[in-house]
Parts: sequence; structure tokens; C-alpha cells
Amino acid sequence: MANAQQTTYTYPGELGDVPGWFPPLDQVLFTWFLERQRTRGLTGDLLELGAYMGKSAILLGRHLEEGERFTVCDLFGGDAPDGANKAETAKSYASLTRQAFERNYLSFHDTLPKVIEAPSSVISSEVAVRSCRFVHIDASHLYEHVRDDIGAAREILLPEGVVVLDDFRSEHTPGVSVAAWEAVLNRGLRPICLSTQKLYGTWGDPSSVQEELLEMLRGRADCGLSVQHAAGHRLVRARAKGMKAPEFPRSRHYVAPPVEPVPRPAPRRSPARRITVDLLPPIVTRAVRRIRARQV
Repeated sequence: MANAQQTTYTYPGELGDVPGWFPPLDQVLFTWFLERQRTRGLTGDLLELGAYMGKSAILLGRHLEEGERFTVCDLFGGDAPDGANKAETAKSYASLTRQAFERNYLSFHDTLPKVIEAPSSVISSEVAVRSCRFVHIDASHLYEHVRDDIGAAREILLPEGVVVLDDFRSEHTPGVSVAAWEAVLNRGLRPICLSTQKLYGTWGDPSSVQEELLEMLRGRADCGLSVQHAAGHRLVRARAKGMKAPEFPRSRHYVAPPVEPVPRPAPRRSPARRITVDLLPPIVTRAVRRIRARQV
């Protein structure tokens, strides 16, 4: 009987090697918000709805403190709850598998988060009310699903917790835009800042965190900044200007490439010496060149 064909999997060496959409600016902002919570003593669990291949989850997992829990919920190619969501999954996430996510995550961490392979609609029964300090919503782009995900986040978050809404203004995700701004105008969500891709908000008072964030961003030459006011909200808008992603530990599977020896440069000969050798009889010239070759 023929041996079963084995699939070779290439582990990521760096966070940037993990497939996904997680720009440097959002990596900087995630890190800043999570570190601020830690330094202020705000404890609570972490939650991500929609994980794809694990890029943002890997960063979130690095900020998990002792006694906290991290939950990730994604369909991972499983059955969608309705026809529209099934079509969306088949079009955009056909290659997504739970195995790929877990392999990527374990390349950087010793243990997996709690992984729920199901629609995000189950999260209210899986995560306790008022238990999370940070929620990242990046699951379905359909209005009805995003609206419900935002509602669940409101119940799950601590009063000063932060929710992040992905793709809130992308051309191909109008349903996310409608749900996000509806939450701001009618459901009490208060924006903290806007990146090119994500809206960061809270159901608490954003004033102090906005002031600290503005101070941090104003000190960076690689970040553009503007502040606008609309419908009673202060909107802090950040954009990257040649920004590099923050330093992140390499994968546990990373192997440094071998160092190639630096070749010794050939000794330089003056034009006069080269002419002298060339004018010698051929048999003498060959002998001289053999001696020099042995000396290199």
C-alpha cells in the first residue's frame, strides 16, 4: 500500500509572515491600548471575533496577563448561519482552516486561547458579561451580523474596556460602516480614534485615554494626525507615514540562516606590475601566476 502523502507546513518566522490584514499602525495602537491597560491595573479577558490566520490574535496573546482568558471565535470554514454569510465565507475565506490558525498561533505561544469554531452569534453564551477589557471584532462584514457583534461586545466589555471594529470604512464593507456609525449615533459607542482600517471605541468616557493617545501620536514622526468633531464626538484620526511595525518576538520555530563566510578580496596589483608580467615569456608568466595563486 502506498504511503499517505504528507503535507509540509512552513511555520512563520516573524509576525509579518502570518497571512492577514493587520497594518503597522494598528499593531502600534493595539500594543499601546493593551500596555496602557496593564500599567493602569485594568484586568480582564480578551476576545477576538474573526481570527483568519491568527495575525492579530498572536499579538493579543502576548498581552494576556496571569489569570486572564483569551477567547477566539471564528467559523474556520465551517457552516455559516445563513446563505449570505455562507456566500461571504466561500468568497473571502475559502482557505481558512482552524488547523492553520492553531499552527500559526503556537509558533509564537506555548498554549492556544480558547477557540470556538462557530458563528460569532454564540459568543454571548460563551463569554461572561462584564468580563473583557479588549474586544476585536473582525468577523462577518454583513450589517446584521456586525450589529449583533457590537451588541454582544457592549454586554461583554468592562465599563472602561475598548472595542475595535475592523473594516469600518472600507469600500467593500458598507454593512460594517452602517453598523459602526449606527452604534456611535444611537447605541452609546464613543469613538476613541480612527485608523485607516479600524475604529477604536468605548462605552465609557474616552476623554482621558484620548488625551494620552494624542500625546503619544504627536510624538511620532511616522504618524499623521487630525482631530475633528461631529455629532458631539471628538474624532481622532491617525494615519501611517512610512510606519514600521513594532518589534515582536520571533517565532519559536525560527531558525537563523547560516552566516556565509566573507570571501577574501583578491590582492590588488599595480598596472605596472601587470604590464611587466604580461611582457614576460609565456612560460615564465604562467609560473609567476601559479606562485601568486598559491599565495592567495
